[in-house]
Amino acid sequence: MKVSQAVAQRRSCRAFLDQPVDPDLVRDVLVKAARAASGGNVQPWRLYLLHGDRMADFKAQMATRSAKGLVDAPEYPVYPQPMKEPYRSQRFAVGETMYDRLDIPRDDKPARLKWFANNFQFFGAPVAAFLFVDRDMGAAQWSDLGGYLATVMLLLEEAGLGSCPQEAWCTQHKFVSKYVSAPAEEMLFAGLAIGQPDTEHPVNRFMSTRAEPDIWLQDA
Repeated sequence: MKVSQAVAQRRSCRAFLDQPVDPDLVRDVLVKAARAASGGNVQPWRLYLLHGDRMADFKAQMATRSAKGLVDAPEYPVYPQPMKEPYRSQRFAVGETMYDRLDIPRDDKPARLKWFANNFQFFGAPVAAFLFVDRDMGAAQWSDLGGYLATVMLLLEEAGLGSCPQEAWCTQHKFVSKYVSAPAEEMLFAGLAIGQPDTEHPVNRFMSTRAEPDIWLQDA
């Protein structure tokens, strides 16, 4: 597979098949992705891999937490508040498209919340990774972490696996950190659900649009 093909077909998978995935294959991808660019070769990423019995136990505990409405105050804002245009409209549009495919109307808040709770079961994925960064790192190293994550997702695409990056886990950072025994100096950035995509599920049957280049690309 060409890199351009992986970029073109990658999407955030929000429904996975109940099929096992070899954790060694995923581990190999995570290691290969460490060739991603890193300013000063700092390599700020710290990862924890979940699969098998540990994944089953984690999901069971998260189901209990979700049922009780337990959340942690996020340690970082996922989006700026308020969000200005055109960013607000772009975010709004992809959300409305997704819920339209799921046949969940805007005013059905309980159904939307129920769907959102799937985040905390990794949308049914059998394998997942949690990405942490040292608290001493700054914005530049966070951008390196994003570059690493993007590289992982493209390599997973090449390996025939789907993925979904999930910043929603910032609302469960205390629980996640304790579960994976992350040291106090490490801060949770995101989770990454990994598995075989359910290509028949309506949520996976649309591709989000991208802004026209003349909005964000100019000759200097």
